[in-house]
Amino acid sequence: MHATSPLESVHALDLTGLTEPAVTMWTARDGDLLLGCGALKALSPTAGEIKSMRTATAARGRGVGTALLDHLITEAGVRGYQALYLETGSQDFFAPARRLYARRGFQACGPFGDYQLDPNSVFMTLRLDDPHPRRS
Repeated sequence: MHATSPLESVHALDLTGLTEPAVTMWTARDGDLLLGCGALKALSPTAGEIKSMRTATAARGRGVGTALLDHLITEAGVRGYQALYLETGSQDFFAPARRLYARRGFQACGPFGDYQLDPNSVFMTLRLDDPHPRRS
């Protein structure tokens, strides 16, 4: 994220952040080859945040990001979360990620948790307690 966002707008977790008790991380692999990763951070007993969603350059377009996102949404439901949040970049580099989130029903929202308004950030949420979600 340091290559695509100004330093003050990088909200990616480092290794210490990924090992916090509130964070669970999953990876997608093809044998020993890492294809992608995604993490789920507990914000409260009823809400979670998607963190560290990444797909390796060589694996893009193969459905890795979609599979990881679907897993995180399912896990959030298993945990009983009513809402799922995320922060992603506003730059063109992040447009494919924003389209993926929107296809799964995420909608724009304001900053949540400790985030502040930032022109380099897009905040999104998915209501998991909505009986008629807009997921494709």
